[in-house]
Amino acid sequence: MRARKNVKRNTVARKQRFAGSAGGIKTIAFIALPLLIFAAIGYFALGRVKSAFILSKVVFAGNVHLPDEDLKNLAGLKGGENLLTLSGWTIFRKISASPWVSHVAVRKEFPDKLHILVRETEPSALLDMRGRLFIVDEKGKMLEELKESSMPFLPIINGDPYQEKEVFSEAISLVRVIKETGLLSRKNHIEVIAHKMQEIALNLDGVVIKIGAGEYKDKLSRLMELEEEIRTRRIPVDYIDLRFANRVIVKPVNEVIK
Repeated sequence: MRARKNVKRNTVARKQRFAGSAGGIKTIAFIALPLLIFAAIGYFALGRVKSAFILSKVVFAGNVHLPDEDLKNLAGLKGGENLLTLSGWTIFRKISASPWVSHVAVRKEFPDKLHILVRETEPSALLDMRGRLFIVDEKGKMLEELKESSMPFLPIINGDPYQEKEVFSEAISLVRVIKETGLLSRKNHIEVIAHKMQEIALNLDGVVIKIGAGEYKDKLSRLMELEEEIRTRRIPVDYIDLRFANRVIVKPVNEVIK
């Protein structure tokens, strides 16, 4: 009798557990099904949104030396990118890696346009290093090697930034002052000879000017005053020495005048 009661109780318990499990499955299905439907709708909607923002036009501004196509290659833009997922930071980082670029701004214009504003580094001088010419900026950073036959009119620095780093830095400072004083527009050829600190010199249209290191504004001001007198007296000059604070040495072809 007791055995029959135990069997009956076990049977009821199993039915209750089965009913509970079935109810749990129904509850999970009730919750999961809408989620799956929403996920499917979202997936297809995202696909449609992505296809609606395909990049069709890139607008560059501010670039003078770098052509648009070169900037596109720098940015890694090959066409057909999705504007929604395109990383402006990645474009900024890639273009900024060029020594010719000092500043970049990237802006998206939905649905299909990208604006890239570039500020280029201004060439300051030509570096003549053992017969090879390099364009350098105002800090002395090399922008590129000059391989074209035509040469831009820039001051030429004859030196070596690797072996003569401090002297080269002084030469860059001298070039900056040359531009500030307007001397650049008055000469056809300007060369800075920079190998030793106290022997820094200029070659201005064939006339050697011994400059030395430092006080470039004062020295160039004295030079421009002296040039007028030399021109008036028609003195054929071999060299001019401006390295001394209280005097200027002008060496004509045959004698020295103090």
